[in-house]
Amino acid sequence: MNLRVLQRGFNYSQDGPGNRLVYHLQGCNLHCPWCSNPESMALDGGKETSCEALVRQCVAAEPMFFDGGGVTFTGGEPTVQFEALKAVLAGLKENNIHTAIETNGTNPRLPELFELVDFLIMDFKHYDSDKLKSFTGVGNNILKKNIISAAEKRTQLLLRIPLIKGFNASTVDAERFCEFLKPIWHSGIKLELLRYHEYGKDKWLYTGMEYKMQDAFVSDELFEEICTIFKSNSITLIKT
Repeated sequence: MNLRVLQRGFNYSQDGPGNRLVYHLQGCNLHCPWCSNPESMALDGGKETSCEALVRQCVAAEPMFFDGGGVTFTGGEPTVQFEALKAVLAGLKENNIHTAIETNGTNPRLPELFELVDFLIMDFKHYDSDKLKSFTGVGNNILKKNIISAAEKRTQLLLRIPLIKGFNASTVDAERFCEFLKPIWHSGIKLELLRYHEYGKDKWLYTGMEYKMQDAFVSDELFEEICTIFKSNSITLIKT
């Protein structure tokens, strides 16, 4: 069984705790117009690496996993390659290597990975399923179920909301996010608000795809207002 890997490299603290070997896997089931890695969307492409070889790579890199580090799988969307991802995570756990995944949370089988993932990062792009589907092609019904399941079954969960003007970055949106999150919140859950940026714009142009985002930046004033709403609802905000 193989994994299609777009790229790999080390990163500190942004993709889970400590120094981490981060694998960007090929393929995504969403088509977010603000994506920072549009080259990862296509289901084909990337370099095929056997699960066994990838585990060996990680074991060899273990001396670099300082400050509680380990291995993170991101994308694209790592759960698009579900069976291979699950096999690699199991192999890493057998070698006592700390694991993390960054996921859009829309795979119905995601809870199968909970016991294999030490640090779970899930995007929560929108509380409204129709709005999410109109922008990305996929709604949030499964995502919401997975967030609730993770909140119930795990002691750790990091949620991330990419704040994008015209999509989900108003004070009303913040209140609606809180309506969903507040009933399931506990001390093991954290939330990170990520303001829109254009880091991926050049990649879209380079790959020949149209970059459609316009006037999507979130002002400092609005960002502070949104943060205040989450904090007033006892939602714990962090910055990685």
